[in-house]
Amino acid sequence: MNKSLKFSQKHPLIFGFALISLAMVLILGAMAIFSSFLFKNSALSFNKSKIGVVYVEGVINNPIPITRWINKLTQRKDIKAILVRINSPGGVVGPSQEIYEALKQARKKKPVIASMGAVAASGGYYVALGAQKIIANPGTLTASIGVKASLTNFKGLLDKLGIKEETITSGKLKNAGTPFRPLTPEEKQYFQELVQDLHSQFVQAVIENRHLPLEKVQKLADGRAMTGVQALKAGLIDDLGGFDHALNLIKKMLKLSSKPILIEGPPKKQPLLSRILGLENFKLNYQIVGPRWIFSYE
Repeated sequence: MNKSLKFSQKHPLIFGFALISLAMVLILGAMAIFSSFLFKNSALSFNKSKIGVVYVEGVINNPIPITRWINKLTQRKDIKAILVRINSPGGVVGPSQEIYEALKQARKKKPVIASMGAVAASGGYYVALGAQKIIANPGTLTASIGVKASLTNFKGLLDKLGIKEETITSGKLKNAGTPFRPLTPEEKQYFQELVQDLHSQFVQAVIENRHLPLEKVQKLADGRAMTGVQALKAGLIDDLGGFDHALNLIKKMLKLSSKPILIEGPPKKQPLLSRILGLENFKLNYQIVGPRWIFSYE
């Protein structure tokens, strides 16, 4: 037998069988994905009401997929209400506010209910304020109304290594927060004012959406976390229960007699082969490198 022949030439039957098997796997996988999409999201389910579900999970830093999904659900006439499931310890200020504002716009057109999972604290709670009603489990960790700015000082270590900073700036506060030296009293005051302004925005959002007096919110807004039970007593949420309880509340609001169809998102982009092989839940750990300081609701 000629050793220079390729495997496909040496074993044509085995090679052909392998190609046919791979093709069948790809076809069956594509059919499964198409069928799932067809029956869950298509017009074939016209006889049932649809409720949009928005998942807010993990640290909030990129709001775009979530806000786009909220806007899509808001525009769809077949979506009768939106259920926001939050399981987040908080995140960056701006992104938290973007999701909150998207929910506020959505609730002008249809009911929006927030359901808290294990944790919906700080930025997670800020997001929930965009809903008309907030539901939490008794043991959910929530509230934590506050802001923090994280800065790092490496001066002691850098001095030992003989590393010094030479920076030319256009203003005396442009290099505030550099890790090469401690903050000056003026810089500390500068950062404190930024934190207080962001904190005031958070407090104002609580006042407007929970209809609580300023004095009460100020007492609660010291960064303390609360359980769902405590948050209910404080007036920060509306009721206790899980995802199904929030779903039933929507059913009552819409006077639905049958189980609605849930349109869930935002969609997670996965390569076709990964979905076929069952790798939907496979995730890579990564780290986001940002500026030397960052303000966060967490």
